[in-house]
Amino acid sequence: MKSNIAKGKIGEDIAAKYLEKRGFKIIEKNWRYSRYGEIDIIATDQKTLVFIEVKTRSTVNYGHPVESITKSKIDKIRTLAGAYLNENPDLKFKNYRFDAIGIILNKEPEIVYYKDIYQF
Repeated sequence: MKSNIAKGKIGEDIAAKYLEKRGFKIIEKNWRYSRYGEIDIIATDQKTLVFIEVKTRSTVNYGHPVESITKSKIDKIRTLAGAYLNENPDLKFKNYRFDAIGIILNKEPEIVYYKDIYQF
């Protein structure tokens, strides 16, 4: 049985490949801001900067992975996104978006992509 950290890493790699196949450009993976937390994936979707939360589970016994993304988690990602933008003032994007990807690790991973879970 894989640890949650190992499952999370596998899920993030699957998510990054999924996004790249759909034309996203990955800018950062596991971007960490001090002790406040991390953003799983930061990417561009044409002219939009996208902050992506990835949740991975091996079963749905405790619900779909994305169901574990609470409003407080979204607010935390939003705060981290602001810190990222402050640390990268050269990024000139007018549009920002928050997306989520849920992955269930079966023989063939099941991927569910949620676009625009929260706007600012």
